Amino acid sequence: MMATYQHIPVMLERCIDLLAPAFDEQGAVLIDGTLGLGGHAEAFLERFDNLHVLGLDRDADALKYAQERLARFSDRVRFAHVRFDDMAIAMEKYFPGQRPAAILLDLGVSSMQLDNPERGFSYLSDATLDMRMNRTDDVTAKDIVNSWSASDLASLFRRYGDEPLAKRYADAIVTARQAVPVESADQLVAILDRATPRSKATRGHVAKRVFQALRIEVNRELESIEAVLPGALDLLAPGGRILVMSYQSAEDRLVKRAIDQRTRSTSPLDLPVEMDQDRATFTWVAKREGAGEEEILANPRSQSVRLRAAMKRSE
Repeated sequence: MMATYQHIPVMLERCIDLLAPAFDEQGAVLIDGTLGLGGHAEAFLERFDNLHVLGLDRDADALKYAQERLARFSDRVRFAHVRFDDMAIAMEKYFPGQRPAAILLDLGVSSMQLDNPERGFSYLSDATLDMRMNRTDDVTAKDIVNSWSASDLASLFRRYGDEPLAKRYADAIVTARQAVPVESADQLVAILDRATPRSKATRGHVAKRVFQALRIEVNRELESIEAVLPGALDLLAPGGRILVMSYQSAEDRLVKRAIDQRTRSTSPLDLPVEMDQDRATFTWVAKREGAGEEEILANPRSQSVRLRAAMKRSE
């Protein structure tokens, strides 16, 4: 079943174009911090004969699939079952003394997670409300839905889902769970559907933003992004490149802010000479790009992607 799973990597050719200039040296290392199903990693390994890849993923199922897919590159790829903010530890374990030439982060939920009903990520398939990328983590979406207060749920739906009906939905969930625990995707979708005014029923699927917010909270996604970016920028080799694809505005703001801080001088404006330690350490190579119309038609999940890339200056 895993060997026949289909996956379309987002903005693949653009990723290759932006990161390829970093692979000048023999044995350069690319860290794919969100390996997923291995689509991006496979393309890089095929195109660059001397490239090594370190693939990280917190999802053991995805990692197992990627290991199968990339088995023919066994001499040039290493795998680590970790969150991407542990990339420095994984790098030192598998490539001691080296620094990566490039880092790729494709944020958000993978196709395997969305399409597997048992994982509880999708509002289109009934399943237990789980949503954990790493199934050894403690907190599930079901736990949040059944234990958080109405005010906390509303805040979550607004903060991570930009949901205009956040309070209405939170109140409806709390009322419904007093009669019976909310344990499945279908139950939650039905609650949200009943709570949606008829005038708002045509704005898209009623559960989209709520499910997104729950997934982000369950997996502490924004906290992980905040944790990984400073370390990733420090870890890169001089002349190395980082590329991040995000699918939600809060993610993109974190990426922009972290890289922006490294692309500006910190010298006071009244200093006649810029100090070495105050100089910008990164340069933007792609500020904010999206998928083209043809790709969106072929792969609708690419519609919301925001791609940013930067290059580390020579030390």
